[in-house]
Amino acid sequence: MPTKLGNRMQRGITVLGSTGSIGRSTLEVIAGNPDKFKVCAISANNSIEVLKEQILQFKPDVAALSDEVAANELYKWLKGNGINNCHVLSGPQGVCEAAAYAEADFVVSAIVGAAGLLPTLSAIRAKKHIGLANKETLVMAGAAVIAEAHKHGVKILPIDSEHSAIFQCLEGHERAAVKRLILTASGGPFFGKTLKELELVTKADALKHPNWEMGAKITIDSATLMNKGLEVIEAHHLFGFSHDKISVVVHPQSIVHSMVEFVDGSVLAELSVPDMKGPIAYALSYPERINGVLKSINLEELCTLSFHKPDTETFKCLGLAYEALKEGGTMPAVLNGANEVAVGLFINDVINFNMIPDIIKEVMDAHENGGTCDLESVSEADRWARAMAVEKTMEV
Repeated sequence: MPTKLGNRMQRGITVLGSTGSIGRSTLEVIAGNPDKFKVCAISANNSIEVLKEQILQFKPDVAALSDEVAANELYKWLKGNGINNCHVLSGPQGVCEAAAYAEADFVVSAIVGAAGLLPTLSAIRAKKHIGLANKETLVMAGAAVIAEAHKHGVKILPIDSEHSAIFQCLEGHERAAVKRLILTASGGPFFGKTLKELELVTKADALKHPNWEMGAKITIDSATLMNKGLEVIEAHHLFGFSHDKISVVVHPQSIVHSMVEFVDGSVLAELSVPDMKGPIAYALSYPERINGVLKSINLEELCTLSFHKPDTETFKCLGLAYEALKEGGTMPAVLNGANEVAVGLFINDVINFNMIPDIIKEVMDAHENGGTCDLESVSEADRWARAMAVEKTMEV
């Protein structure tokens, strides 16, 4: 995987979604280890000002913006400042080109939502190993993506803290020795609240995650427990276990990032402070570890590590995700598409918090699942689900 540059061995990295929370954390890890990594390409949607700063600091060969107007503005700024060694790409196709950039060895896929699917596939087909933070890629088209990775000899290393924890706990163990995977959930800002109480929550309330600093969409998903549902589907594809061998427990302290229970009754867990730089660094450097990425846990100060059964009657999105996984086919893509629309409508003050799972359920109930999950079927199901989610909202 490493590329030799000068007298050093560095791993060439492309960061898709470099201006988001995962992308910025990835660049922090890289900045702290310049002898190990070099940024080859970065991409964003339209966050020009942040991207400019990243170009000046990391000097990538390629910068891609999915927003073509923003890309043109960035191009003019680079030329106006005499920066001629960064090639600008534009539009969704430009992001896919950046994902396949020849000089990179490893691609961090941190684009939020369904927009991350095609760039991730482009990177896989260019035989780049993947650090996957975009869970929607596997939720929508997990079977197809995993098949492409196997075909091209590509490793997919998880960057979600929960999946990174499971990946680490599984190392060195036979699949037959595993009884179940246990994903931990913080519970978000509304842990313990009732449906009645949730009727009154605001967007500002939902965006106040108690433990993690994340983008708006994933923070809302955490508040509804949809994020954990999407992670259940992702875990199924990453590790190959059926829905009935993947459990969720609420762990408000966010110290235990996930666990694996074995057939002999023993449980392995991965513990660390809640900081995404840990799983990012492990994916970037795998199979090695980097010194000093995270603060050490002070075990003497950990008064309580508590675990609770999730309340799926109040937080219905988790149950909907399990239903989508059990049904298979294009249903997970429909779940994801409807959720992205519903969350967007909530963020834009069109619907209230409790309407998010209601809209998703109505869309799922209306979907005629053909049972196939090839990329064309997935893309069509995603388009249909988004349109139907808007239609269901207008009916309310």
